[in-house]
Formats: sequence, C-alpha cells, structure tokens
Amino acid sequence: MSQEMMIKLFDERQVRVVWDDEKEKYFFAVSDVVEVLTESADVKQYIKRMRARDAELNLSWGTICTPTRMKAADGKIYMTQAADTEGVLRIIQSIPSKKAEPLKRWLAEVGAQRLEQMQDPERSIEQAMLDYRRLGYSEAWINQRIRSIEVRKELTDEWKRGGVEEGVQFASLTDILTKAWSGKTTKQYKQFKGLRKESLRDNMTNVELALNTLAEASAAELSKQRSPKGFNENAKVAHEGGNVANVARKQLEQSLGRPVVTAQKASDYIQPIEEAEAKELSKATKAKKKQNN
Repeated sequence: MSQEMMIKLFDERQVRVVWDDEKEKYFFAVSDVVEVLTESADVKQYIKRMRARDAELNLSWGTICTPTRMKAADGKIYMTQAADTEGVLRIIQSIPSKKAEPLKRWLAEVGAQRLEQMQDPERSIEQAMLDYRRLGYSEAWINQRIRSIEVRKELTDEWKRGGVEEGVQFASLTDILTKAWSGKTTKQYKQFKGLRKESLRDNMTNVELALNTLAEASAAELSKQRSPKGFNENAKVAHEGGNVANVARKQLEQSLGRPVVTAQKASDYIQPIEEAEAKELSKATKAKKKQNN
C-alpha cells in the first residue's frame, strides 16, 4: 500500500499526517490511527495494553515511532508519536479490530503475491505492465518503462559485482549518474517535477526516460568492460555513463530549441480512467448505431 493510498484511507477519519522532506516520507499520528481502528475511549491505555501483549512490537516501538511536530485539536503544536507507512502497517497487525481486518487481509495478499514473484520474477514484470495499463499509461511508454527496469537491473548487478553496497551507496551512484546527464540530483529532479515519494522514473516523459535509460545502459556496459571495484571507481563509471546521455540531451535540445528536462510529468498525459471509459463507451455506441443503420 503506497503512502498516498494510506492518506486516502484515513483522509476522512481525521488522522493527522505530515510530510518529512528530508526523509521523503509521510508520518501518521499513531494515536489517531489506533483511535480510528479501535474507537477506544482511552487511546493511551489501549496502546499501552497493545504493547504489553505484543512483546516484539514493544521491543521495536522506539524504532517504529518517531516524535514528530503535529497540530493537536487545541490548535497547538506538540511532539507526537508518529510512524511511516511501514510502521503503521506493523501496528495494525497488533490491533484485533474488525476495522483492521481488511488491511490485514490486504497484507496477507501482498505477501502471497510477493512470494510468487520471488519464485517467478517474470510475474513482477507482468504485474507492473498491468498496473501501468490500469493507471492509463500508453503502451509505448509502458514498453519503454519495462525496458528501463531491465537496464536498471543490469546496472545494479554490475554495482553489486563491483562491491558497492545497496542502500546509501546505490542512491549516491544514482545521484551521480542522474546529475551527469540531467544537471540535477534525483532529489532536485523530483522537486523540479513537484514530486514527493512518487517514483521519478514513473513521472519521466518519453524523452527523459529514454535519456535516463541511455545513461544507465552506458554505465552498465562501461562497467562490464572495466570491472570497477569499490564505490569511488564505480562513481567514475556512473559519471561517464551519465555524460554519454548528457551529450545526447544537449544535441537534442539544440535541435529542438527547448529543454527536454521538464517539470511535466508522464501522468500529465494520462487520461482519467472515467474519461477513457466514457470515450470507449461512446465509440462502442457509435459503432453499434452504424451497424444498425
């Protein structure tokens, strides 16, 4: 469940949510979530009892919850125990409430799907294509996006082979490569497009996605040829791969007479599902009338 879906779920139930720009995460007031799902008259006592009966949750409570500045009912700002999406879902698992059951079933379904995908990675690609179609992306964009996923995997496999650690080092190399071709770090690029936690690649235009894929494919091929070791050597290769796409970007911009790194998002071109369905229905109706005539 995405953070946006969590916000939508609790939107009408007065659950306080804040965005942490540094961590790039939404944080939900734990007491509000518990109150919504349990309708407890004394939320503090309920949380205390919940932690007492779930020793594992209690042990990791300090990690799950983060003191966060939030506005209370009296209009004042207080430090409030809050959790990100993952933390909220963990807390929900410990709530024996009918309102929590749909979320628990969803977690079980996602877990089962993930296990299936681990056994057969092709299912992950098929699911991604279905999800993109459902969201309204064009077939051309989807094909390009799937190809970019394959290229990204090739590059990260090369990074692993070169001894780069997943997490912070992967993110740093991605920043180096992205800035080399686009002139912006990943965070700057997302801010430029007005994104928060959304995927940058899912919001790139066709041209941006093509250039990013070129940068990653170039870095992967250079890595295969040179076998860089450690972060610093891989950083040089990432920068060089990004520069290949940077040259292509500048040549294209010169021909077009405009920038191709844009604040526009792929989603700007997605037709709302309701409109698309209405248009298809209209086509079908016209076709039927034509046949009858």
